[in-house]
Amino acid sequence: MVNSVLTIEQITAEPMRSVNERIERALHSDVALISQMGAYIIGAGGKRLRPKLVLISALANGYRGHDHINVAAIVEFIHTATLLHDDVVDSSTLRRGQDTANAVWGNEAAVLVGDFLYSRSFEMMVEVGQMRVMEILSSATNTIAAGEVMQLLNIGEADVTTERYMQVITAKTAKLFEAATQLGAVLAGSNPPVEAAMARYGMHLGIAFQLIDDVLDYTADTDEFGKNAGDDLAEGKPTLPVILAMQLSDDSTCEQLRSALIASAQGSSPAAEKLADIVETVKASGAIEKTIDVARDHVGQAVSALHDVPDGPFRDALIEVVESSLKRKF
Repeated sequence: MVNSVLTIEQITAEPMRSVNERIERALHSDVALISQMGAYIIGAGGKRLRPKLVLISALANGYRGHDHINVAAIVEFIHTATLLHDDVVDSSTLRRGQDTANAVWGNEAAVLVGDFLYSRSFEMMVEVGQMRVMEILSSATNTIAAGEVMQLLNIGEADVTTERYMQVITAKTAKLFEAATQLGAVLAGSNPPVEAAMARYGMHLGIAFQLIDDVLDYTADTDEFGKNAGDDLAEGKPTLPVILAMQLSDDSTCEQLRSALIASAQGSSPAAEKLADIVETVKASGAIEKTIDVARDHVGQAVSALHDVPDGPFRDALIEVVESSLKRKF
């Protein structure tokens, strides 16, 4: 039987054209570098999943206005600003298969253009004219920033617990997913239980998405993933696969992983050949499979949160989005 479920890409294709037009208008600046860098980052690819989640959440809850276009563009601007700042903090040189903005224009320009996108997003929030929208988005940006600081404090920390790591990704990554799906319900005037359910859906989707991202850092090749395999470890980041690998390994292997994390944080990243060996050690430990199991649990919780969303193509697409997160290859 042919699968008749419409994908989120199919359902949001028309409104996303309006979102992209809104993004292009909002990127315009009399400062040429801002327009140039903004266009470079926004045009770098990616699935634009977060703005699509705003759109489909609004549609799933019966919204018939136009503010979802503006809110979707705002969410994309906030996400892009975080990417600019992330790449500076991480000294990243590759994202989505192309040079990062900081690699092309320098760290100073990347940070300042990220600030421009943040401030532009708040201007756009005012245009929406709903205090609840501003409340959710301002809280989300604050939480994301706190999550970034928490992650920074974890760099090179070999004793990070699973619980502490989950705190970081819930704040740093899942919070914007949560805001995106919650905002769709807010725009539609949904009752508080439905709004809360949509927020839970987005949170669990965001956690699953980040966990699979962690897995891909150890399993995908550069062409597929758009960044170098093993980058997280080389940057001293204790993501869930390496945390679990240390728990599952013998003392000698655990010490090898601990030493690699600490050395990377101190600027002594393993050579390419040594890094490849460490990546294989993580994979051989069974930590990848266990990380996927944790992601699968969050997928189940995300689907359960949609219990009160009316049956139909929008709900089906929301389920398809979260289930397909487990099958990502990039």
